[in-house]
Amino acid sequence: MKKILHISKFYPPYYGGIEDVVYNIVSEFRNSAYEQRVICFNHEKGGTIRTNENGIGIVRVKTPFTIASQPISLSYLWQLKKELQTFKPDIIHVHFPNPLIAVYLLLLSLHHIKVIIHWHADIIGKNMLYWTIKPFERRALQRADVIITTSEQYIELSKPLLPFKDKIRILPNTINETKLQLQPGDNDTIAHIRSWYNGKKIVFFVGRHVPYKGIDLLIKATRYLPENCVVVIGSTGEQTAYLQELAQPYGEKIQFVGRLTDTEMRCYLYAADIFAFPSIDRREAFGVALAEALYCGTPAVTFRINGSGVTWVNQDKKTGIIVDEIDEKHYAEALNVLLADEALRIQYGQTAQEWVRAHFLKNRIDSLSELYDQC
Repeated sequence: MKKILHISKFYPPYYGGIEDVVYNIVSEFRNSAYEQRVICFNHEKGGTIRTNENGIGIVRVKTPFTIASQPISLSYLWQLKKELQTFKPDIIHVHFPNPLIAVYLLLLSLHHIKVIIHWHADIIGKNMLYWTIKPFERRALQRADVIITTSEQYIELSKPLLPFKDKIRILPNTINETKLQLQPGDNDTIAHIRSWYNGKKIVFFVGRHVPYKGIDLLIKATRYLPENCVVVIGSTGEQTAYLQELAQPYGEKIQFVGRLTDTEMRCYLYAADIFAFPSIDRREAFGVALAEALYCGTPAVTFRINGSGVTWVNQDKKTGIIVDEIDEKHYAEALNVLLADEALRIQYGQTAQEWVRAHFLKNRIDSLSELYDQC
């Protein structure tokens, strides 16, 4: 039985796209021929915590502070070394970006251990800080036996990956279908959500409140939307207070609903008329939440991001609309096209469901299993 050590920045219940991908992978292989363990930073205040969750050992390492979104923990190196000695993994499956871990892996003896780097996104917008960590990132990529990316589109404009194309395997993210299938009582909840907003058309967003998500553009676009719709913004993040202040002039036309349970999320995705996914740059490399919305038959409006898988996940004029100009007015124009045309929304929604079922469901487990077996 091969042993797989997953290294992620964080792990659920922390909410994030990469964390959701890691959780789905671990869950898919829970009853497989592989023994798994996860090590990550502790996203909550406190010390190092070791737990067993559904048969999987999870190590959440004490994290005293964070710099530029990177958790900093000197004890992580010792904890990682301990896992290598006690768990003795055959494969390390590490999820990037995670610059400190790139450094730590280079400091450890990894003889006879295969390393898979799962490249979710380039580091963008860190300027001088990135130039400090770039050499370590490059050396980590050189050390990797295999590099996974989530779309062919992302490789084309990723400068860090260009020298390593011969190592790259494309493995699209998939979604947890079970989490999105309608459950008993959901239809009543969906009806309640719609009545709560007085039957207005719902434009729904969910995702971390961080700059590259483009939520400020969605808020500014609201001025161009009709009065018979409401923009509902889920989740929280570092920008929440700023975004709520920005939304004040629009009154009840914009609603913040905070962190949602899986059940609430699912019901909102089905209740919504349009899924707003206004991310603005390649830090949004794929869009798991986008694929989840499309699975639920909710057409999406996205921006065209060159070199990002978002432009592949949302098929223009098929599963939704892709907006070429990154500004609030053009985004509003696309939203208005769908708000005004119920038949088009239904058409795109049906195509979206077919598209996701064909491309973003369980096929990943077979591809990843083959990759593990080849290592």
